[in-house]
Amino acid sequence: MKKPLIVVAGPTACKKTDTAVELAKIINGEIISADSMQVYKYMDIGTAKATKEEMQGIKHYLVDEIFPDDEYNAMIFQKKAKKYIEEIYSKGKVPIIAGGTGFYINALVYDNTFEEIEDKGEIRQMLEKEADEKGVEFIYKKLKKVDPEYAQSLHMNNVKRVIRALEYNIQTGKKFSEHNAQEKKKESPYDLGLYVLNMDREKLYERINLRVDKMFNEGLVDEVSNILDMGYTPELVSMQGLGYKELIPFFEGKASLESVSDEIKQKTRHFAKRQLTWFRGQMDGCWVDVTDRSPKEAAEFIKEDLVKKGIVTL
Repeated sequence: MKKPLIVVAGPTACKKTDTAVELAKIINGEIISADSMQVYKYMDIGTAKATKEEMQGIKHYLVDEIFPDDEYNAMIFQKKAKKYIEEIYSKGKVPIIAGGTGFYINALVYDNTFEEIEDKGEIRQMLEKEADEKGVEFIYKKLKKVDPEYAQSLHMNNVKRVIRALEYNIQTGKKFSEHNAQEKKKESPYDLGLYVLNMDREKLYERINLRVDKMFNEGLVDEVSNILDMGYTPELVSMQGLGYKELIPFFEGKASLESVSDEIKQKTRHFAKRQLTWFRGQMDGCWVDVTDRSPKEAAEFIKEDLVKKGIVTL
């Protein structure tokens, strides 16, 4: 018999964490973060990491667990999340996956395989060298030629995933988009309740702008400065995250704080738009409009749906 696994996904700044916490309180759950950035220590403000108060006593996993120079990817997330899911089951509780990194979520809920694409060999090194020497646009165009469908789902600057898709194509002769489609056809090993939060686009953008202002008011500049002072370099994957990479020119005296803030807001809005496009194309879940719903109301709606579907019993 399959065990329950609940997912609360959605774009950045759409109340995912608060909704997941409220849901966990109702259904006796614990939360596993599916966020590619909140896992890093020292990176709190720029990743909008939940505070202890905001967690309301609900245990969170994969938050604040690794250092900024540690490797982290979908395969590592999947492995760690599976371990924590079993730990949560052993307590008689319900695991809730909460976050906006859709690729990670799919890897977990459909038990995707990575063996063919995670071997860092000569092909990957060749592609990384090409990206360094000829630029990201060059390798992105290569991907567009062999797999236009997958290329369309990515931003050109997401070099890691562009290289992964090209590497898979070279190794297997197949399109990575086709690989993903096949993985998606797999039946989930869990009794899955998958919910994607969404809200009115203008309100979402307004929340993003306010969130960025809040980050600067709470000390984002000092946070990035401290990370750099600890010896972590701008080239690290963790430092490519939104809100971190954009501040580097400020520290180099090449940009004002105002221009950096505007850039982060614009890039975050674009990021949210891409997340929504990805979720629509890649996730077969129940969409929950949280424009006029509080996190508590959204959690109640999800709880009622889970009970109706027989995924949880209360």
